[in-house]
Parts: sequence; structure tokens; C-alpha cells
Amino acid sequence: MQSGKPARNLWLTPLALVAVLGTYLFWLHTASLTSAESRQLNLTNLAAISGQHLLLTGIGAVAVVVVAIPLGVLLTRKPFRKVAPLALALANIGQAAPSIGLIVLIAMGIGFGMKTALIAIVAYAVLPVLASTMVGLQGVDRNTVEAARGMGMSAFRVLTKVELPLASPVILAGLRTALVLLVGTATLAVFVNGGGLGVLIQTGMTLFLYKLLFSGALLVALLALAVDWVGQMIETWARPKGI
Repeated sequence: MQSGKPARNLWLTPLALVAVLGTYLFWLHTASLTSAESRQLNLTNLAAISGQHLLLTGIGAVAVVVVAIPLGVLLTRKPFRKVAPLALALANIGQAAPSIGLIVLIAMGIGFGMKTALIAIVAYAVLPVLASTMVGLQGVDRNTVEAARGMGMSAFRVLTKVELPLASPVILAGLRTALVLLVGTATLAVFVNGGGLGVLIQTGMTLFLYKLLFSGALLVALLALAVDWVGQMIETWARPKGI
């Protein structure tokens, strides 16, 4: 954990987010809303769709970690290094494709719903974690690895006790990027009936209800900043001492 001024600065972001959210809620309480806006912007509905958005982001993050980190480790092992470019190319396709197009294509194949949205956002966010895992492991000093092997450590212990800890700063940076991507792409889940804060944005654009549009955009931005802060905290506190 950092100390002094840098550590105190870590807490400025959540304080600012709480202040902005409080200002928004005060505006919402005093604003003149139409009946359609009132139905969408009541606290119960906002809590429900925000929960859906967080659920999409959280499950997506777990899925990305479960898929990307083990795959990244596997592709840096000698028997599988030859297929690493192919795996990265496939991951690049997932991120290079327009996110809304990717979601719709998957929906055409397996139907609409939260599952479709999850598959799409995970495909979109896998690349940063996969690439950072591979780059981090490949950047570990080979002399350090050989020294650990010379001490009689098994390949698994070398990986878990030496390689992954040394590569963790790069891996955590990729995870932080993926978290923000997940929040953004989860907004598009509305197009496949996946719920989330995108409902406010879509409804606001369709019915020209700009208070809905503003609310959806603001809440997604606040959530993205909050998730980025969580990623920063993980990156700061999970970094092994001395690295």
C-alpha cells in the first residue's frame, strides 16, 4: 500500500464521484419530469438497471480473468508458443469488430438476453488481459527463472512464485483496461434485451427525452470511473512488495 500524498490521492476519486452523484440525485429530486421520465428515473428503477449493469460488468470481469489469464499463461509455455499469434489474432477480431455489430451477430446465433450480452462483452474485453498476461510473462528475466529452477523449484512453483508475481503489474494494468471496456460495452446490452443503463440512453434517444439520455450517460460515466478506481486500488495493493 502506498503512503503519504499518493495514498491520499487515491481517495479523491471516490469523494468526487460521491459529490457528483449527490448533485445529480438532488437535481433529479427537483427537476420537472414528464410521466415517461418519472417512470424511468425513479430510484427503484435506477437501482434495478444499475444493478443489472454491475452484474453484467462483474460476471464479465470474472469470465475475462478465468479465460484470459490461464490462456495467456498457456500460450507462453513452450509447447503452445507457436499458436500464440493465432490466439491473439482471434482475440483481436473480437475487439476490432464494432461492438454493436458483434452483439447483434451473436444474438442472431443464440438469441437475445443477458447471456448474449455477456458473451459479446467478454469477447470484447479478453484481448487486454490476454495480451498483458503474455507480455508480462515474456518480460520476466530469464536468468531469474533459471535461477529458480536451479534451486529445485518445479515448473508450477516457478510460475506461481516467480513469473506471475513479477508479471503482475503488467497483468493488472490490462485488467484495469478490461474493466473499463466492460462497463462501456455493457451499455449496448440493451439492444439484445440484456438490461443495464443503456436502457436510459436508448429510450432517451428514441423518444427525444434528453433528461433520460443525460442520466444514462452520466451514470455510465460515473460507473466507469468507479470501476477504474477499483482497478487502480487492486493494481496498487495487489502489486507484490519490491516490484
